Amino acid sequence: MPAKLSVNLNAIAMLRNRRDLPWPNVANLGRIALAAGASGLTVHPRPDQRHIRFSDLPVLRALIDDEFPQAEFNIEGYPSEDFLALCEATEPEQVTLVPDDPSQATSDHGWDLGRHQDFLKGIVARLSGKGMRVSLFVDGDGRPEPMALARATGAQRVELYTGPYGGCHDDPGQAVRQVELLGRTADAAKAEGLEVNAGHDLTVENLPLLVKRIPYLAEVSIGHGLTADALEYGMAETVRRFCRACGQAI
Repeated sequence: MPAKLSVNLNAIAMLRNRRDLPWPNVANLGRIALAAGASGLTVHPRPDQRHIRFSDLPVLRALIDDEFPQAEFNIEGYPSEDFLALCEATEPEQVTLVPDDPSQATSDHGWDLGRHQDFLKGIVARLSGKGMRVSLFVDGDGRPEPMALARATGAQRVELYTGPYGGCHDDPGQAVRQVELLGRTADAAKAEGLEVNAGHDLTVENLPLLVKRIPYLAEVSIGHGLTADALEYGMAETVRRFCRACGQAI
């Protein structure tokens, strides 16, 4: 089954936040994305609300519930008490836990699962107990050992950090090597009974090689590259292009 596409709305929200104005309309662009074939929406509400605002969450939750009940809402972030309270109030289908420092511009590394396993266990149990699927942001460096630690937290999925792969956009040979490392990590996760997501700097151009190496990829979450393409092609056509790059017949 082809990987599903979750559209990350952070870059759109950041553009909106440049002015004290309600456009671009985050919810309406999410609506266009879902109508064009996206399977879900992703947001990463940071403490400073520099892109997605806390007030966006109930609006996007209502959009999915009222108009696209088959779609999923994915909220990602560092599991502070405030973040967990947002998740419990919004009830997303999936929560992706990332080890971000609040000052980071974007997610740029996965969890140190040996160090944070006990910390994550309680959080995973708390969220899972309320019916939310939990995914852990992990490095796709080819090592199999961390996937056993991920499984031991009780998480249902991992999300491969694909930033190093995205950074190889001008080096095809290195891209092939990075995809193989991601594939080895994914294979180890699958062997542990975990489903596999991926995200960060994925594009229409680099998705096909990734999904060929990881044909069981469950979901890709894409924001920056998709938003950049939407400026050129429009949101609806961009979503269709990304869905096709995932192997979907759309």
